[in-house]
Amino acid sequence: MKNYELLTIFKPSLDSEELDKAIDKISSDIKNLKGEVSSVDKMGRKKLAYDLQGYRDGFFTNMIVSLPAETIVDFKRNLKLNDNVLRFMFMESAKKAQTV
Repeated sequence: MKNYELLTIFKPSLDSEELDKAIDKISSDIKNLKGEVSSVDKMGRKKLAYDLQGYRDGFFTNMIVSLPAETIVDFKRNLKLNDNVLRFMFMESAKKAQTV
């Protein structure tokens, strides 16, 4: 399994309870695909550079996850079908450079 970073923008109309449920839904999707969540960073509500689906701001979260390579397509499909997600960016985590 490789490590990935998932940056997600949720709709600003969600209250804190609904936001937690949306994050838990994504975490359970990862676990159902035999992956694991290393960390979840709620970055808060931020203004967007341009309107997304009529919203000017959104709740940002950053998750570090591990997933098997064959399940990534299914996971991305689940994110696209999630109504609470405005946008997401899913990328492989880079290893930190070491100084000698």
